[in-house]
Amino acid sequence: MAFILITGGAGFIGTHVTRLALEAGHSVRLLDNLSPQIHHDGRFEPATGAEFQLGDVRSREHLERALDGIDTVLHLAAETGTGQSMYEIDRYYQVNVQGTALLFDILANREHSVRNFVLASSRSVYGEGAYICCECDPNGARRFPAARTVQQLAANQWTPACPVCGGDIEPSATREDDRLSPASIYAASKLAQEELVRVACGALGIPHAILRFQNVFGEGQSLTNPYTGILSIFSTKIRLGQSLPVFEDGEEMRDFVHVEDVANAVLRSIDLAQAHGVTLNVGSGTPTPIMTVARLMQKIMGSTVEPHVTGQYRVGDIRHNFADISRLESELGFRPAVSVEAGLKRFCDWVATQPIPEDLVERANAELAARKLMA
Repeated sequence: MAFILITGGAGFIGTHVTRLALEAGHSVRLLDNLSPQIHHDGRFEPATGAEFQLGDVRSREHLERALDGIDTVLHLAAETGTGQSMYEIDRYYQVNVQGTALLFDILANREHSVRNFVLASSRSVYGEGAYICCECDPNGARRFPAARTVQQLAANQWTPACPVCGGDIEPSATREDDRLSPASIYAASKLAQEELVRVACGALGIPHAILRFQNVFGEGQSLTNPYTGILSIFSTKIRLGQSLPVFEDGEEMRDFVHVEDVANAVLRSIDLAQAHGVTLNVGSGTPTPIMTVARLMQKIMGSTVEPHVTGQYRVGDIRHNFADISRLESELGFRPAVSVEAGLKRFCDWVATQPIPEDLVERANAELAARKLMA
């Protein structure tokens, strides 16, 4: 059994992993700074049997204390959110990049017992991800368009064109060995984390797994953070009797994966330390348009108010992305089990048990618009 340190362990994914890890017989230590943006009331009760340390990954003292006796590190701690990252650049860098660098600086310069390292990365490192162009090649040429420009977004040119012939392209499942092209500061910071893990773990001889999470959702996610979690935003709007605002034309697609599947994939990475080091997509492998999700939530939660397409956009957002999860199956023998529909039903049932939070999304959007990052 492992003694696991989960940085950011008081968060959404961390709490689910903690429960499963304890049930499996592992020991768990949590390190978290209880950020007000995520932990609105500043309170946290760890699962029975888990050790909790209040601390920050930017503090050498806090990390050194947290690492004592640990043999597995699950590094979840990070600032998340595309839009906010574009103007809080230093904070995202300090937490995501410098915090990870400090962790490895400690491991490289003192005796430690770490024998496995698992990083929670993000599908955002791919940028626009993979597409297929049948105009370049009737059999389909694999293409990787650049991030959409502000000019394209302002002109409602939502879908990228083939970067080679300029023709129409169709989204394809993105593989781990596809081109990486971050389109936001958040994405760039996650890619920097990945490189730190690959190089440092290789030099220190620590097995590692880099898990690129798709759009994780489910029971327990923050309902108060307006910068992340479109499903949380939708659920609050529905409970307030408001129409769901859908950006662009509503046809943009995401790979929604339930947190239970993500936690099980993480636990598999902990149980099966990857000596050679692996990078794996963790998603459902199924693309779902945002408007489809909006209508499903409307139906599940009994709303009669129709969603509406706003035509708004955010700089740094991508058009489509969904994962090729074949490597997840081959390396870990794991395949997600919770469908989008079943996961949404579980999420909406849980939401109904929670107090209705203050709707902060308009304030967050105003911050982005004032910085010309949204229109």
